[in-house]
Amino acid sequence: MQITWLGHSGFRIQIEQATLLIDPWITGNPMFPADRRAEALEGVTHVLLTHGHGDHSGDAAAIALEKSVPLVGIYDLVTWYKERQQVEIIGFNKGGTVTLGGARVTMVNASHSSSVATPNGPIAAGSEAGFMIAGEGHTIYVSGDTDIMADMAWMGELHQPDIGILSAGGHFTMDMTRAAWAARKYFNFSWVIPCHYRTFPLLAQDAAELRAGLPPGTTVIEPEVLDPITF
Repeated sequence: MQITWLGHSGFRIQIEQATLLIDPWITGNPMFPADRRAEALEGVTHVLLTHGHGDHSGDAAAIALEKSVPLVGIYDLVTWYKERQQVEIIGFNKGGTVTLGGARVTMVNASHSSSVATPNGPIAAGSEAGFMIAGEGHTIYVSGDTDIMADMAWMGELHQPDIGILSAGGHFTMDMTRAAWAARKYFNFSWVIPCHYRTFPLLAQDAAELRAGLPPGTTVIEPEVLDPITF
């Protein structure tokens, strides 16, 4: 299994027979090298969205169309894209589970907001979400954009993820200290990968506070763009 950061909150996850692109904001992403787009998209089987904000959904529908693969996410948001761009979709909702190339993806709650930009201003686009992705003996918790929430208690107990991909840049999401508190309180991760950071000066630039706040035995992996992490 490999997890590859695409910058900001974008990830490429190769698990079971699936290659999942999650929140693939590539065009205009200052962290992503534009000349390596083809590398990021190679072999993609599904594009997943946690919510509608442009720094997550910016390239999602275009990639799904280009690669003839489904756009996967909360029903309201992916249906909105289908009506406008005729993209293939797999729409589901919180508590639902879909099997994608042998990987089981369950949608879970997040605490944020969700909208898409239109010529007439932003419109609501379903609800923000996270994912539990299970396969190859691992469960990955992709938090999406979120703050700490009490739901993390049952999510950790029920799904028992060993890998946490946590939004931790602050200002728009949890910061590093809050993400560490949530991980320590509600989960038993072996590995934590921070995201939604380093992209802009407004966000955290390193994960020192996250690392300091986690218990011994939890490894923090600060990802590098397009450098695969193998589990």
